[in-house]
Amino acid sequence: MPLDAICLRAVTDELNQVLAGCRVEKVYQPDRDEIVLQTRGQGGARRLLLSIAAGAPRVHFIDAARENPAAPPMFCMLLRKHVQGAKIAAVVQPAVERMLTIELDTTDEMGVPCKKHLVCELMGKHSNVILCDGEGRILDAMRRVDGDLSGKRQVLPGLFYRMPPAQDKHDPFTLSGTGLAAAAAQATGEQGLDRFLLSTLLGFSPLLCRELSYRATGEADKPIGSLREADCRRLGQVYDDLIGFITERRWKPFLLTRAEDGAVFDFTFLPVTQYESGMVLSQTESFSALLALFFEKKGRAERMARRSADLHRTVTNARDRLARKLAAQRKELAATQDREQYKRLGELITANLYRLEKGMNKAAVVDYYAADCPSVEVTLDVRLTPQQNAQRYFKLYNKAKTAEEVLTGQIEQGSADLEYLESVLVNLGEAERERDLSQLREELTQAGILSNKQGRNKKLRAKPVQAKPFHYRSSDGFDIFAGKNNLQNDLLTLKTAFKSDIWFHTQKIHGSHVILVTDGKEPTDQAMTEAAMIAAYHSKARSSSLVPVDYTPVRQVKKPAGAKPGMVIYHVYQTAYVTPEETKIESLRVE
Repeated sequence: MPLDAICLRAVTDELNQVLAGCRVEKVYQPDRDEIVLQTRGQGGARRLLLSIAAGAPRVHFIDAARENPAAPPMFCMLLRKHVQGAKIAAVVQPAVERMLTIELDTTDEMGVPCKKHLVCELMGKHSNVILCDGEGRILDAMRRVDGDLSGKRQVLPGLFYRMPPAQDKHDPFTLSGTGLAAAAAQATGEQGLDRFLLSTLLGFSPLLCRELSYRATGEADKPIGSLREADCRRLGQVYDDLIGFITERRWKPFLLTRAEDGAVFDFTFLPVTQYESGMVLSQTESFSALLALFFEKKGRAERMARRSADLHRTVTNARDRLARKLAAQRKELAATQDREQYKRLGELITANLYRLEKGMNKAAVVDYYAADCPSVEVTLDVRLTPQQNAQRYFKLYNKAKTAEEVLTGQIEQGSADLEYLESVLVNLGEAERERDLSQLREELTQAGILSNKQGRNKKLRAKPVQAKPFHYRSSDGFDIFAGKNNLQNDLLTLKTAFKSDIWFHTQKIHGSHVILVTDGKEPTDQAMTEAAMIAAYHSKARSSSLVPVDYTPVRQVKKPAGAKPGMVIYHVYQTAYVTPEETKIESLRVE
């Protein structure tokens, strides 16, 4: 759900209580759509995230530090010049808008006190972060909007800041329940009541409009034309209660999760009743914690998908090209299976030389291989003598025989390469940080998939990349590690793990090598089960149930000479069938 104006009011109120009087210590721009302000006040240091990602614009506190690029973008450097060291006077929300303004007290280049405004517009694909001076003149914006992009409102340095165009809707805090009920009573048609409310009330989200409709009529989308007088009267009462709820600041941060699978579904500021038993409503400690819980994991996955797009495209193209090559080789190999016929025809021509002459294009010869020695027709090249025609068939036979040997080896090697590329695509989905992608680039360069020229920074590429594997701890205290890529898989299995540790991997499914560290102790059934679940979770079968996971002592795992990174063999093993539970696995995560 997008962050609507009513929920943003609750967020703004929470931020203002914490940030008023704090100073901005540092400014970071970890991604093209994100700014992080590190602040410090009486409550200690806090990190404030300003995100204008099209699918998840938001402002809230975060706990973990974000990974920053090697060189800060220009807008980040501008913010450091004007905002770093400033004191936050207040965080305010203009009227019922999906935007907030951070008011800053700072000094100019001459040391004279002045004001700056950091405006955060959280309006879907039109979201923006704009820095203005005390007079309202734009210093710069994260996304500049010129006349080619918008003919109504430009956002460019030097222009005065103007509010986004007003919507043709009613301010919910000036509209009474009686007025809303009267408007609903006059409306006609098959449009749902929730859609009517959405087009009438400024700043209300679809979720909130459906909730109003459900509380008033018992249906989330009852047709507006079928409302009775009692429904309209009830709608006015429910609406007045909601406005009173908001005005009195009785909001609470609630997270909605699906009852069937526990997946995060939506968030809101009041108890939602429209889903009945289909959703589980849980309250978090703050709105920042609510937004972080809802958006952070999804946002991290989207950021990594964007950063790894070039690698994903390169590997996908290489995989598809190799798959087409293998298909052609297999077709060519199938054609060599008829080579015995060439040899037979050559021998038949040789046995019937006395009956053949140069210039014949066809000849009927006696087939001595058949029991009744029938006469069969053989195609000849008119330009060749009978002996040369026989030799031509023998050459075709030898060529097909050689081709079978060569193609068999090529297909075997190509199949191994294809398996490797498939494993790399799975590893791309496991990357959580830029250094994970850097290690994947290093691996692909070593494998010859990427050329050295494709490295973005030779100095950075020359340094060894230090990326850590996933680290878990079982419920009863056993450490469990899972590789994020094939280089880490090799390192874990062949270098780091002891021979007595237990190795896990999904059976015939691409995934991470998982090591259960035993420290010389007998692993418990609980630890073994959780390690198997982690192996299933970090594989292509993450969303499946009853995933087969092989496990064996590390001493049984070998790497063939010349094998691709991450490729190992094992013959002594047992298999467990587990269903990965994301919530359970995340609770075991150490780092």
